[in-house]
Amino acid sequence: MAAGLGLFFKAVALVLAPVVLAVALYSPQGFSPAPMPPEYSYGPDVTAPRHEARALERSERVGEGRLPGPEDLAYDAAGGWLYTGCADGWVRRVSVPGGDVEDWARTGGRPLGVVLAADGGLVVADADIGLLKVSPEREVALLTDAAEGVKFALTDGVDVAADSTIYFTDASYKYNLANHMTDILEARPHGRLLSFDPATGRTAVLARDLYFANGVAMSPDQSSLIYCETVVRRCSRYHITGDKKGTVEKFIDNLPGVPDNIRYDGEGRYWIALSAGRTLQWDLLMKYPFVRKLVYLVEKFVAVPHGLKNSGTMSVTLDGEPVSMYTDPGLALTTGWLKVGRHLYYGSLTKTYLSRIDLTKFSADLNE
Repeated sequence: MAAGLGLFFKAVALVLAPVVLAVALYSPQGFSPAPMPPEYSYGPDVTAPRHEARALERSERVGEGRLPGPEDLAYDAAGGWLYTGCADGWVRRVSVPGGDVEDWARTGGRPLGVVLAADGGLVVADADIGLLKVSPEREVALLTDAAEGVKFALTDGVDVAADSTIYFTDASYKYNLANHMTDILEARPHGRLLSFDPATGRTAVLARDLYFANGVAMSPDQSSLIYCETVVRRCSRYHITGDKKGTVEKFIDNLPGVPDNIRYDGEGRYWIALSAGRTLQWDLLMKYPFVRKLVYLVEKFVAVPHGLKNSGTMSVTLDGEPVSMYTDPGLALTTGWLKVGRHLYYGSLTKTYLSRIDLTKFSADLNE
């Protein structure tokens, strides 16, 4: 029996050896996976002291069938509306708490990040078009689509400061949304953090060489902002004012999943969306560029499952200390979480509805 197994494995090795050699020698045009940066850790994740691991079971659906791929969330407390960008190019709004859905404005692209403007309009990071402003009359205008002569390929997260300056990310200047997994597999820093001044029309690059720059959230004192980098599982603080103006420092890293959007809840916590939990498969992809090249080549011919699960959110203090988590093995690609009153709302790239958790019944804070 042992001899038979030995022959089997030798035969497999003989078959695979030329495949491995071919992959190692072949250089796909325009695709070159890189080793992870030295600071990237394969060690233990940060953990939260309070954890609700059955988020899906605790959730109810809102606007089912009317909201294809609701990505980010913005809440208008005065009007009682929750805004979200959908995969069909529409920004829709949902009544809170009723759940009625209204087509609000169509961008013509793929709206991702959304945030309320001071005049009651909405600023939209449209992955396909650029940074947009939708007026209260629902007229869509392009604010900017390039910086330093480089076009945005994947405009992603956005927030607005009290002085009306808009801060946003271009996740990648190389790959668009349709090819965002290629950017992740390449693991090279194509992302940028930017600002747009509505008074002057000036677009400035604040930080460059970011690993899939994603969500952005202003600090409550307006002195800094937090931005997320999906590939390296971290969020950083960019200082807008003060002695550290223009510098970047660690906010939280070694997250238990890949971060997407981040939102401040007005109550002392940021909520970081985790679009997928960290897995052994993810670690292998990140650790070995060769494996990422193989996946890239195979995906040209067949869809490769990436084992996405344990999506959710982590709430953290203003200093980046974890407070609570909501996850579920059955959740994947949840992209934006927002606390509205006593409910926690979240969207997803793959569902046709928003979900919400009633925190009076199922809050992780009740599990102390």
